Amino acid sequence: MKGFTDELNYIVELLEGGTTLEDVIDNHIYEQALAEKNAFVVADLGALLQQHVLWQSTLPLVRPFYPVKCNSSPAVIEILAALGVGFVCANKAEVSMVLNHDVSPENIILSGVCKQQSHIKHAAKNGINYLVCDNEAELGKIARVHPNAKLLLQLCTEAQTEEASMVFGCSLKSCRHLLEAAKELGVDVVGVVFQVPASCKDLQVYAHALSDARCVFDMGEELGFKMEILDIGSGFSGSEYQLKQTHAAIRPLLEAYFPVMSGVRVIAEPGTFYVSSSFTLVVNVLGKKLVAKDLHGEPKELTPSDEPEFLYYLSDGVFGSFVGKLLGNIIPSPTVHKISLSADEPVFSSSLWGPSCDALDQVVEHCLLPELSVGDWLIFKNMGASGHEETAVISDSEKPPMYYTISESSWFEMQEAGISLDNTMKNFSLVPYGL
Repeated sequence: MKGFTDELNYIVELLEGGTTLEDVIDNHIYEQALAEKNAFVVADLGALLQQHVLWQSTLPLVRPFYPVKCNSSPAVIEILAALGVGFVCANKAEVSMVLNHDVSPENIILSGVCKQQSHIKHAAKNGINYLVCDNEAELGKIARVHPNAKLLLQLCTEAQTEEASMVFGCSLKSCRHLLEAAKELGVDVVGVVFQVPASCKDLQVYAHALSDARCVFDMGEELGFKMEILDIGSGFSGSEYQLKQTHAAIRPLLEAYFPVMSGVRVIAEPGTFYVSSSFTLVVNVLGKKLVAKDLHGEPKELTPSDEPEFLYYLSDGVFGSFVGKLLGNIIPSPTVHKISLSADEPVFSSSLWGPSCDALDQVVEHCLLPELSVGDWLIFKNMGASGHEETAVISDSEKPPMYYTISESSWFEMQEAGISLDNTMKNFSLVPYGL
């Protein structure tokens, strides 16, 4: 969520007593109702710690490396760095941001299979040696400007092939040639990375991916490389159930292919898992229109025999905080502020749109909502990984204000984990809520 604050020092409100996140949202809605009714974001930083504890208790032998592109809020980076999480950076800017939080270069991976040469040079200059590679052209580029690089070969998986039109990663067949080319160029290869989308329901995909990774390890060791890192990717949605299901599927495979005694370090890239539940976006209804859909799903003028559908226009859209929709993310259906639906209250087919009047600016294609009025507020939860960091690329609009919060109990838990304002959290200014 880069851009919500440009300050190095930021205020985090401590929620004491019985104060809840809902109370904070209510207060800021009241403030905005008296002002310009702009969208805003409330972040619960305690949720980051809760997710970290869940990860450690479920996958204690798999070290998390957080992909910064998922959410580059400085508060997120600072907390995860204090918790000892590693980082996956996609470019020079992300590398610099993480280094500014005193993260050791050994705990940073430069990702991407087609990196700018200047970014590779920046990594080399700062001692960041772990780089991802999946093709010979990239290998040659790395060999020229970063002779100390330690490569992770990215394998493609069946799940990626099924879900994406463009697949990154090399096939198992092409790995032998890439390993031989690295050997000839004098570039070290130390491991393998693969990605399984969090939306993948068939966990059998991990069996194929881990089997292929084992084959690459064997080929690398045969050529004299010390293969020591396995990255199982970012396929973790944030759900405790999904995490435990995935762990149940991969545990016996890891024990068979990469047992602890092998010395292989197993890591993962849980981005959505960490940040999704931490951020809530609140938007205002700017306008509404009553329409009906024809057989082809297109809106048309309403007649007496038609089922009504409401189009609502919001104070933020896909060219702003909902940019994740353009990147393929599914935007969760919202709840309506201060409206509790009874069993007999009617709901209507509704679609939600941003304020631009652009055909692409559809936030939610279909959801069921009570009839809303202009000025009502909608609350979108689980928005921490919805692509906010890309907003500046496609829009010059002002970012919604960000309000950081943490509950009293979560703050005590952080202190018990060794996190304090004096050393690990130097950029925090913790103040009681309401002051």
